[in-house]
Amino acid sequence: MNAAETLRLPGIESALDKVEVSLAKATSGEDPFLAEVASHLVNAGGKRLRPALVLAAAQACGSGIDPPGDVVEGAVAVELVHLGSLYHDDVMDEATSRRGVMSANAKWGNLVAILAGDFLLARASEIAASLGTEIAALLARTIGKLCEGEVGQMRFAYDVTRSEESYVASIAGKTASLMATAARVGGVTFGASPVEVEALTDYGYALGMTFQIWDDVKDLISTDDDLGKPAGHDMVEGTYTLPVLRALAIPGVGDDLRAILGTRLDTVSRDKARDLVLSTTAIDSSIATARHWAGSAEAALEPLRRGEPFMSGATRDTIAILGLVGHGLVDELEDAR
Repeated sequence: MNAAETLRLPGIESALDKVEVSLAKATSGEDPFLAEVASHLVNAGGKRLRPALVLAAAQACGSGIDPPGDVVEGAVAVELVHLGSLYHDDVMDEATSRRGVMSANAKWGNLVAILAGDFLLARASEIAASLGTEIAALLARTIGKLCEGEVGQMRFAYDVTRSEESYVASIAGKTASLMATAARVGGVTFGASPVEVEALTDYGYALGMTFQIWDDVKDLISTDDDLGKPAGHDMVEGTYTLPVLRALAIPGVGDDLRAILGTRLDTVSRDKARDLVLSTTAIDSSIATARHWAGSAEAALEPLRRGEPFMSGATRDTIAILGLVGHGLVDELEDAR
């Protein structure tokens, strides 16, 4: 199950084509070199999960299969924020690849990659300003939350005493905040009611929490081929996610795991640490938490469902599909167990 594919409801593909055109325009510039660097990840493709969520949120409010231009531009602004953050993330992680291509920092150096990320965030802010002060302020707050989430993750790198609360705060900032913003932008730019906008925001946040826990569990239970990178890579990088933190809290196994973690791992140590986590109830416990968030996402759509007697069948179907996205992610994890 792929969240981005599920969000590609009828008509969204053509709207995403418009997003691609606008993304290409937004990443162009007077300086050919900067334009090349800034468009590097755009041209590499991607699932476009966040712009799809913007479009799906508008469709859940009745936009139909041909959303207004403001909705499309809102989707572009959200994706530019995401892309800008990826350039910065790759510098911090010293990543060498992204989306199957060489990362910008590996190809052009850290300084150029940072400036390109800043350029994309500036472009996002420019588009947001054209959509009104509410969207501009929303994206500015979201960029701040992304930074807070990343700083929180960096603060606790290789820290075996990291609390579960700090993990939740970090993923809320670095993942759920932008998903919440994407859904909110879809509602605001379409002109949805305040009640609908708040419902979509809550939905996006809960879906983002589900998505990140899903991703963190997948890092441990999937094969290298499925992930396209070594399983357990988060532990190697010193990012101790929910299943690892819960395994650390288990007497006995937690002590053994703690003795391995706390530093960058070689392949043998990574595999041993991963096997220890998989031997506990931490994975199933984390999946249960993801299911909780998926339920919260589904429940958040209730204010939209109240208008069912007056909405089209397509809108009703969109709301129903959105409610199942998080559960589909969790179902995938359970099947993999």
